[in-house]
Amino acid sequence: MLSKRAASLKPSPTLAISAKEKALKAQGIDIAGFGAGEPDFDTPEHIKKAAIDAINGGFTKYTPAAGMEQLKDAVIEKFKRDNGLEYKRDEIIISCGGKHSLFNLFQSLFGEGDEVLIPAPYWVSYPPMVELAGATPVIMDTSEKEDYQITEAMLRKYITLRTKAIILNYPSNPVGSVYYRESLELIGKYAAEHNFFIVSDEIYEKLVYDDYKHVSIASMDKAFRDRTIVCHGVSKTYAMTGWRIGFAAGPKDIIQAMSNIQSQSTSNPTSISQMASIAALNGPQDCIADMLVEFKKRKDFLVEGFRSIDGVTCYDPRGAFYVFPNFSAFMKKRYKGRPVKTSAGLTEILLEEFHTAVVPGIEFGKEGYLRLSFATSMEIIQKGLDRIKKAAAEMK
Repeated sequence: MLSKRAASLKPSPTLAISAKEKALKAQGIDIAGFGAGEPDFDTPEHIKKAAIDAINGGFTKYTPAAGMEQLKDAVIEKFKRDNGLEYKRDEIIISCGGKHSLFNLFQSLFGEGDEVLIPAPYWVSYPPMVELAGATPVIMDTSEKEDYQITEAMLRKYITLRTKAIILNYPSNPVGSVYYRESLELIGKYAAEHNFFIVSDEIYEKLVYDDYKHVSIASMDKAFRDRTIVCHGVSKTYAMTGWRIGFAAGPKDIIQAMSNIQSQSTSNPTSISQMASIAALNGPQDCIADMLVEFKKRKDFLVEGFRSIDGVTCYDPRGAFYVFPNFSAFMKKRYKGRPVKTSAGLTEILLEEFHTAVVPGIEFGKEGYLRLSFATSMEIIQKGLDRIKKAAAEMK
């Protein structure tokens, strides 16, 4: 008999879509896949070389459970250089991916009776990870018309005596939206006044467009910094999703609790990946600019393409590598007599009938939308967009 915890948990929908896509491809079906949130670029050569050198040098043993001091120092330098933030080693943890850092944090910070504010659309894993910690996710619905900003009215509505934290993700997965400086100041002010924590997931920080400059909320005010845990990683910025290195920075008592949990669960992140991550953070950064040029081309192509479909709106992302078009007008339509009804229903039609894999918006807390990753080739993007346009035209 499974535990209640395991029985109530469903698999990640984005990974499930990717698995379906791979299964269909194995049958020889040509699938245009937009599901996976990972860059299609290879890990830069100097990073791979650092890993190879580590293997050849015999650096294949355990490291400290919370990560190597050399990598913590590289993370400290990154925060100082990029964000104007000063941290010490005991305020840094290295984990087995960004998701692992968040999981350790939620287990350390949340418990029965706690409420955690989560703006929607949200990354799919936030609510279940909050629930695994025994706390209650409180969903705050943001609007495309308001650039997905958190407003003072929302904070007044949802903050209670049980509010333990708010989760920020910017640039956002799935929308690519960001928080404006005035929004961050408002959130920080309310966190300080009502004594709750800020979980700031900034893993897409470097992947931004149109001259947008990322500002970490922790850098804006000491009162914000003292209650903010910044979660980050190398996966997206350096095309290192499979290397599984994330990191977090925050108050040392929280970081220590996260380290204790990690020491009793996974222990240390892979030694070889840690050496590669040092090279990523300390080495040349021009690989990011190269990716951004290509990502922007793909972004602009998709946004223009979706806006050309009658009845569809599409927010223009300021960062990350996703578009989140609004297909709400299609929920009452049919395809060959088959009712669409939901974003999940539309996703099934696109996959089964038009061999295009996307993720339904409901998984991100927003019905009527679709999420597409443009971290794939322009060839696949053009093919998939053409198929989606054809599907839209055939729905009545």
